[in-house]
Amino acid sequence: MSIERPRVLDPIHRESEIVFGLLMALTFTGSVSVATAGHQDARTMMAAALGCNLAWGLVDAVMYLVGIVTERLRAMKLLARLHATTDAAKAQALIADALPPRLGAVADPHALEALRQRLLATADTPLPRLLERDDFLGALGVFLLVVLVTFPVVIPFAVFDTTMFALRVSNTIALFMLFASGYSLGRHAGAKAWLGGIAMAALGTVLVGVIVALGG
Repeated sequence: MSIERPRVLDPIHRESEIVFGLLMALTFTGSVSVATAGHQDARTMMAAALGCNLAWGLVDAVMYLVGIVTERLRAMKLLARLHATTDAAKAQALIADALPPRLGAVADPHALEALRQRLLATADTPLPRLLERDDFLGALGVFLLVVLVTFPVVIPFAVFDTTMFALRVSNTIALFMLFASGYSLGRHAGAKAWLGGIAMAALGTVLVGVIVALGG
């Protein structure tokens, strides 16, 4: 029987990176002047959008790895403190603080003690490396998501001669991709997926307008 490997990127992280890449690309297409833009302006915009998303994809990938290292160092520090203290109540408080707020607030002493005992039982287990193979795959996934979503948004400017028509096609594609990301997030949250899609498309449109207005 085969064992299914966990996803390198969870749905929230994956869709968030797609939306981020889309918004970055849309800040460039949203600044195109329909009245005056020509093929040269379209090529410049395409190159700028791709270059921007390449840079931010790299930044996002590096920060993804930084976040993983930070969380693992916190976990190692917690484990070391649990092994160093013989006060069960103090150890339970440490565990409660490390849990998400709602879980920590409702976890009773028996549950916290069970967690403490299980954590202490891992004393002989080798500590994980700060970065594993899947972490680098996740960082690569982050980079590719941010970069690749640029192309569907900017390619219409290279395909169509009329800037107005290219802009409409580009915006339609972007809205569909935003809707798809919101739909996926809504389904993951257990809510009405189509409402999530509409909300994300609307939110993305507003954010792009604000970013362009602020000179982004």
